[in-house]
Amino acid sequence: MKLRSDHYIKRNAFFQLFFWTALFLFGTARNYGAHDEGISTDIIIYNIGHWIFQIIGANFIYSILFRNFFDRKKYVLFSLLLIISLYVISVINRIFIIYIAEPFFINEPQDSLFSIFTDIGYLLTCYTFPIISGAFIFIAVMFVIRYTDEKETSIQLQKEKAELELRSLKSQLNPHFLFNTLNNIYSLSLSNSEKTSESISRLSDILDYILYQGSRKNVLLSEELSVIDHYIGLESLRYNEGRLKISKTIHFDPATLIPPLLYLTLVENAFKHGAGQSTEQTGIKIDVSSDGPYSVFRIENTFEGHENTNHEGIGLKNIERQLRLYYHDDFTLNVSKENNIFRVEIKTPVTV
Repeated sequence: MKLRSDHYIKRNAFFQLFFWTALFLFGTARNYGAHDEGISTDIIIYNIGHWIFQIIGANFIYSILFRNFFDRKKYVLFSLLLIISLYVISVINRIFIIYIAEPFFINEPQDSLFSIFTDIGYLLTCYTFPIISGAFIFIAVMFVIRYTDEKETSIQLQKEKAELELRSLKSQLNPHFLFNTLNNIYSLSLSNSEKTSESISRLSDILDYILYQGSRKNVLLSEELSVIDHYIGLESLRYNEGRLKISKTIHFDPATLIPPLLYLTLVENAFKHGAGQSTEQTGIKIDVSSDGPYSVFRIENTFEGHENTNHEGIGLKNIERQLRLYYHDDFTLNVSKENNIFRVEIKTPVTV
């Protein structure tokens, strides 16, 4: 936050230097064109005198009045203080010109303080209007800069919020996935299965992927499919030969990127609600392909009709939320159940 504050201060200082220098040069050039004899020293001194109070007036109106009253919707008090401030700044400006600037080049009787305070018409014409004109341009530009800053800040906050939510979703998903996998290994260990050591080795590969790739924004599709193969191998150790019927059709660009754990979660979901809740042979089909500018991942699993077919657990809800955070509305998630087959299809933009 300090870096952003320092950046704002530096940019504001640069803008003020550029804006007020340009305004002074413009006013000087305009006076040069209005006088045949060119610009005299007294005109430059007058311009500097007015220029100083334009800077003071504009910054006071924007930084104090707008920030503390207009922004807080205290419009009546803002209007009243604006009128008073313009009058006071104009009077001080005229006193500065008459008693400090003019003695350098004019040897004439000075206006009295009473005349300075009461000659409203002259104050408005020669002092208030120049302050207002400079302040109006300055404040308009400052509002544009402020709007841009607030928009950038809002976008940054939304991005940070999305990243925090994604990390939170992944932290929910990883324990959910690990709980199911460790439960599988525990079942194998109870029966003193020779497959226990192999399952631990495969789990090690999966954990390596989750720990070192799961925190990244994107991973190669080939990496995700590789860890899916490890997971399928791990799950297959639980069942007798012929218990699972798994088929895969893969057609994809090797450079395609996807969010990590996106497809793995769906595969884990298919095993949990398919083979995990069935005593018959369970079929699982995985298809990865391209559809124009989109990558398509389809997975389906069979289930027994009398089993609880509610697949809407942590996994799918988590996946849908991640998809929305990654792709906003530029994705498709289709879930269907028909003839004891549960299908999920995800279509996301191709990222390389």
